[in-house]
Formats: sequence, structure tokens, C-alpha cells
Amino acid sequence: GAENKVLSGDIESDWQGVDIGPESRKLFTEKLVGVKTIVWNGPMGVFELPPFDEGTKAVALAVAEATDKGARSVIGGGDSASAVKKLGLEEGISHISTGGGASLEFLEGKKFKCLEILDEK
Repeated sequence: GAENKVLSGDIESDWQGVDIGPESRKLFTEKLVGVKTIVWNGPMGVFELPPFDEGTKAVALAVAEATDKGARSVIGGGDSASAVKKLGLEEGISHISTGGGASLEFLEGKKFKCLEILDEK
């Protein structure tokens, strides 16, 4: 069976990182307090398999709480969107996009050929 360890350093070459640990959860949730804008792309772990959903759950709850207190939150990517919906928090997020890579490219200011064509017409 699988062995579960919380590591504070490097992950051994024959191991897989499947979630963030308690210290990282605390760090992420603390950093989200009082922010005005949140852009989140990608779950924190293998959210489909408990107990490896704890990191994603903690961050999703912190994002929803920050949004409730006035932050604008944008979730990008199908996995993140699925995680937020699975937790029933989609109403607590300002905007959810299933296009993770496309969302990041848009935020970088990159051009999309399909949108440029629309602008030309």
C-alpha cells in the first residue's frame, strides 16, 4: 500500500507529491487574508482522493472567505473549477474559467487569433 509522509524538504525521486502539507496550507491561507485580488490556477493536490484533498479544500475555503470579504477571485482551469464545485463553493468565487492555460495567457496580455478575427469583423 501507499505510505503517507509529510516532508519539509525535497521529495525523494521514487515518491510523488500528492498534496501540500499542514505548514503550506497555513501559509497559503494566511497570505489570502486581506488581499484584493486572487488568481488561482490548479489544485493544490490530488483533490479527487481523500486525504489528498485537504490542501485544495483549505485554499478554496480561504479564497471563498476572502471573496466574501471583498476580494475579487478568479479560478482558472478545469481541475480547480471541479474542485471548487465539488466543495460547493462556486457561488463564493467571483469568476470561474475552465480554460487554465488560456486564462493565464489572457492575463499575460497575449493575443488570441479567434478573438482577433472577431475584432476584424
